[in-house]
Amino acid sequence: MKYDDSKTLSIWSVLSVLILAAFLIFVLYPLVLVLYKSAIDPLSGALTLDYFTRFFTKQFYWQTMVNSLQVTVCATILAAALGLPVAYLMRSVEIRGSSFLNILIVISYLSPPFIGAYAWIQLLGRSGVITQFINELFGITFDGVYGFAGIMLVFTLQSFPLVYIYVSGALKNMDNSLNEAAESLGCGRLERIRRIIVPLVMPTLLASMLLVFMRVFADFGTPMLIGEGFKTMPVLVYTQFMGEVGGDDGFAAAICVIMIGLTLAMFFAQRILARRSTYAMTALKPMVAERARGLRNLLAHAAVYLVTGLAILPQLVVIYTSFLRSNGGQVFTGGFALQSYEATLFAKDNDAVWNTYVLGALSIALVVVIGVLVAYLSVRKRNAVNSALDTVTMFPFIIPGSVLGIAFLFAFNSPPILISGTMLIMIIAFSVRRMPYTVRSSAAALGQISPSIEEAAISLGASEMTTFTRVTVPMMLPGVCAGAIMSWVTIISELSSSIILYTNANQTLTVSIYTEVIRGNYGNASAYATILTVTSILSLLLFYKVTGRRDISI
Repeated sequence: MKYDDSKTLSIWSVLSVLILAAFLIFVLYPLVLVLYKSAIDPLSGALTLDYFTRFFTKQFYWQTMVNSLQVTVCATILAAALGLPVAYLMRSVEIRGSSFLNILIVISYLSPPFIGAYAWIQLLGRSGVITQFINELFGITFDGVYGFAGIMLVFTLQSFPLVYIYVSGALKNMDNSLNEAAESLGCGRLERIRRIIVPLVMPTLLASMLLVFMRVFADFGTPMLIGEGFKTMPVLVYTQFMGEVGGDDGFAAAICVIMIGLTLAMFFAQRILARRSTYAMTALKPMVAERARGLRNLLAHAAVYLVTGLAILPQLVVIYTSFLRSNGGQVFTGGFALQSYEATLFAKDNDAVWNTYVLGALSIALVVVIGVLVAYLSVRKRNAVNSALDTVTMFPFIIPGSVLGIAFLFAFNSPPILISGTMLIMIIAFSVRRMPYTVRSSAAALGQISPSIEEAAISLGASEMTTFTRVTVPMMLPGVCAGAIMSWVTIISELSSSIILYTNANQTLTVSIYTEVIRGNYGNASAYATILTVTSILSLLLFYKVTGRRDISI
């Protein structure tokens, strides 16, 4: 059946061009400007590589790159070493309270890593509860868990849930008949795990490890709080750009370029490895958890409970200390009180909570609207412009938050687009950073909708735009809403770009937590962190309500 769709096509073409133009302005232009500033002498305007030469010839600078790669690689490997076994045990063995444990694991992932760093300072810092206990018990002077060890502890426990979520979903979709066939041929349990299960979930494992790598490599708060002398690249780029004695924009831009190059290399390496280990599989007989007995049952429960307990411990510490009476600083004087909440929630001119919710809501609205449109254009309206749009929307996936924040200040701190210091620049920054996830989730939801449904609506007289708004979008909505809720959690937990872009007028919860910890106001920091944790938990419960699911496996 033929119909006149020239008007509809022109509307989609206009949308494609407008959205692509927006991404060129707010993604490509800032990045190109970073590259320009890294290679241009500010005085003469001549092309120069002095900034890169300074970085690679001075040990103080290039050592931060080594530190970042060391922490990131080790944390990624350890997160996989924890997440894979826990996911396998939860899928193959009947663990008591598994549904509740799954929620706890997800909650531990939803909180920002730097909250974990702050909580472990409370436990294993120089004046931490566990540190004092160890020193008194053994008569030693344990100096606390700082530097590389502390960063590794925080990142591993905070990142393994991401591996767990992805691998758990892959195991749920795995055909267990392959495992049973190997068992019938005399293959032992460990051998089956090594030769069948691990290879089958390897693409998913690599994808989750890439996300862990990106998150750890870009994190600013954790090494800043607990790293002490162990500096990483996000800390270095922040101190160079925001230096009290005048920042060095060109050198900060060069560091940003190096960071983007490293993440690009990791991204393409993961793509190559995943392509080589991809298997087509249909779950005709999904894996079902079985009741284990004896020592295996005991060890499985002990391992899952121990890892989950360590992962959720920082959130429990934060909530507990938020209700302790303090002297207004680092010392808790004993007893319980609401003074931390009185000093934060009811303080004059304190809009951190309100700012966080407003910024998150507006950012998510932008993410959902543009994300759905981009997904529809890239899936249903494939052409050169929409292919370019699909590619450009993925760029923020490999851009660390601190790099994006600096790029935005380079680009939008002067006319014709002067938005630095406003709430708008933070909304745009949050939106473009989380856009790739929404685009991919919306495209996946759209891929499950047969085009014949839309064709049927058009054959009945509906225009293509009407079909999109009244048929396609409602069918996509559950998946889109679920993705939006999870994106909301990551937006309100954002620190790396917020610490660069915020002003006192639009300070967020994460910035407030960070500044209170730096000032030594641990009670206030705990109160802010508790509000953020409770918000994340409520968002997770809303996710379960919207999707009708009881897990968050991908």
